[in-house]
Amino acid sequence: MNAPQFVIRSIRFFEREVMLRLPFRFGVVTLTQCPQVYVSVDVEFASGKVVQGCAAEMMVPKWFDKNKDLSNEDNFEQLRNSLRIARNAYLSDALPRSAWQYFSHYYSSIIKIGEQNRLNHLTSNYGPALIDRAVIDALCHFCGLSFDSAVNTNQVGLECTSLVELSDLKSFDINKFLGKLTSKPSIAARHTVGLLDSIDEESSDITRPRDDLPVTLKEIASRYRHQYYKIKLSGDLSSDIARLSQIAPIIDGVTLGVTLDGNEQFRDESSFLEFFNQFKETPALTSLFRKIIFIEQPLHRDIAMQANVSEIARHKPLLIDESDADLDTYLKATELGYTGVSSKSCKGIYKSLINAARTEQLNEVNIDKGISFFQSGEDLTMQVGVGVQQDLALVSLLGLDHVERNGHHYVNGMQGIADGEQSSFIRNHPNLYAKEQGVTRLQINNGSIDLSSLKKTGFATAVEGAGVDWNSFPHNY
Repeated sequence: MNAPQFVIRSIRFFEREVMLRLPFRFGVVTLTQCPQVYVSVDVEFASGKVVQGCAAEMMVPKWFDKNKDLSNEDNFEQLRNSLRIARNAYLSDALPRSAWQYFSHYYSSIIKIGEQNRLNHLTSNYGPALIDRAVIDALCHFCGLSFDSAVNTNQVGLECTSLVELSDLKSFDINKFLGKLTSKPSIAARHTVGLLDSIDEESSDITRPRDDLPVTLKEIASRYRHQYYKIKLSGDLSSDIARLSQIAPIIDGVTLGVTLDGNEQFRDESSFLEFFNQFKETPALTSLFRKIIFIEQPLHRDIAMQANVSEIARHKPLLIDESDADLDTYLKATELGYTGVSSKSCKGIYKSLINAARTEQLNEVNIDKGISFFQSGEDLTMQVGVGVQQDLALVSLLGLDHVERNGHHYVNGMQGIADGEQSSFIRNHPNLYAKEQGVTRLQINNGSIDLSSLKKTGFATAVEGAGVDWNSFPHNY
């Protein structure tokens, strides 16, 4: 299959500050505000036609690099540097390439330059992750296709022979795999219970923002009627058990499944097993324990890819997340006892598609061993607009039943963005968003998100530029 080739003529970055309505604590950081970066690319095709593509992502500190000696501003600048490195690479020559060829050709060199700039691999891949999404958006608009159709027909040109990290897939029929991916009309939102989140009125001292959105977990469960929840862990046994004991009465009767996010907070396997066994043996938590679907990276990345976690995984499936820095990390993690990997837009769309292919191949090879490999959809405080649309389109096409969503809770939709831009998103995605109290917000009804509008032309954008007011940004580079 011959994928369209093109030349990327320009790549621009724009930033907006996002103010959180509630503090969000995960791992070692408490987030109250954070920049969101928007990427705009101009792509020229062989016909001479130039098409704009775009993408957006939060620049969350202390997730890509958890070095406590670095400030949040240091982390933001690391991500900007990653974007610049990828831009310099993608614009370094004018040879026509397919979307995949841009990524695969520069993959190793971008990581090498990142290392020279003291960026870990997870951070180095942030830049390509955003630019690749914007490029695919332009490609979809040029072809007049939705994201689903473009992937199904492999217009991106994905193949598994050009990178050594994909050697396990060299005999895998990637075109057949992509061709059978089918998105769903809706997806369940898995709500994040952060470490600072109020559980109910009685259990915490609540400072309420000036809006009508829910604050406590009890209010959230009543308003959105989620059927899936993700609970953050602190790594402190007594406080985690106490907090789970507050959460259980509120969600246990309504949830179909919960996931636990260790956020790298446990120092070794034994400390996590101590917590795990206490959870299992606490009578008030018995029912909630049975509903655990998987546990997300409990061990710090410094040891996660050295420690065999088979003893933990014997009880509940384990998923690799922050340590998933390279294209072959998931494969290496399966040798240590992990059976799952997260799909996260900030780690790259190609990584998600490749890991989906790996999951299918691993399940075929291990069909007689009783081992089930899986992929999950995780969030990075994804915001209403381009970012959440593209991530939802991706996880839907991967066939996932639920995806972590938390940006709609910690941020009041498009508050602070001009009315004209807000209206353009509602116009293009009337079932995904609604305007409430003058603010465009993501709609979650009975725990579910309607994805029907994401099948329009583009990578879930509907129109070139997605409806973003590109002249309104206070900061661009």
